Amino acid sequence: QVQLVESGGGLVQAGGSLRLSCAASGRTFSIYTTMGWFRQAPGKEREFAAAISWNGGSTYYADSVKGRFTISRDIAKNTVSLQMNSLKPEDTAVYYCAADRRTTAQAMRLIGVSIEHWGQGTQVTVSS
Repeated sequence: QVQLVESGGGLVQAGGSLRLSCAASGRTFSIYTTMGWFRQAPGKEREFAAAISWNGGSTYYADSVKGRFTISRDIAKNTVSLQMNSLKPEDTAVYYCAADRRTTAQAMRLIGVSIEHWGQGTQVTVSS
C-alpha cells in the first residue's frame, strides 16, 4: 500500500509563490515510480500539471504552467515538490500528488484518472 501526503497549499496574491510537497510512504512504494501533480479547479475536470521520472532526469509540464512551475524530487526522502512562481488566479485549484510505477513522466498526462495512487489534495488559492 502507498500513501501520498501533500502539504504547502494556501492563499497567495497573484504574482506570488508557493511550494507544494508530497511525501510518499508504504511498504509497496518503489523508487522506480513516476510522480506528478494534477489539479482540479471548481467545476472543472482534474488536469495534469507536471510530472517527473523516478530519477528526476525527465520532467514534463502542462503548457499552462511551463516556465512558472518547477517539479523536483528527493529520491532518498521519497518526496516530490512543486515550486510555483508567478501565480495567477487561474491557478486556483486543489492540487493532487500522483504516483504510478507503470507510466513514464511523458505519458503520465495521458492516463489521468487511471493513475495508481493519489494524495488527498491541498488547496491553492490565488487572489487577484
